[in-house]
Amino acid sequence: MQDQELLQDGLALMALGMGVVFVFLAILVVSVTLMSKLIGRFQPVPVAADTGRKSRSSSESSSPDDEVVAIISAAVHRYRSTRRS
Repeated sequence: MQDQELLQDGLALMALGMGVVFVFLAILVVSVTLMSKLIGRFQPVPVAADTGRKSRSSSESSSPDDEVVAIISAAVHRYRSTRRS
C-alpha cells in the first residue's frame, strides 16, 4: 500500500513541476511577444544609408569573380583531402 502512495505522490509532484514549467514558458512567450510589439511601435525603422558607391551592372553581379571561385574550390579540395585521412 505504501508503494502506491509513493507512486501517487511522485506523479502529483511531476504534474505540479510540469505545470509550473508550462506556465513559466507561456508567460515568457507572451512577454517576449509584447515586448517585440512595443519595440516595433516605438522604435523607428532604420533607413538604409546611401554609401555613394555605384551599383554593379547586372552582368557583373551575376557572375562571381574568378578569384573567389578559386578560393572556394581550394577550400573544398583541402576539406575533402583532410577528411579522407
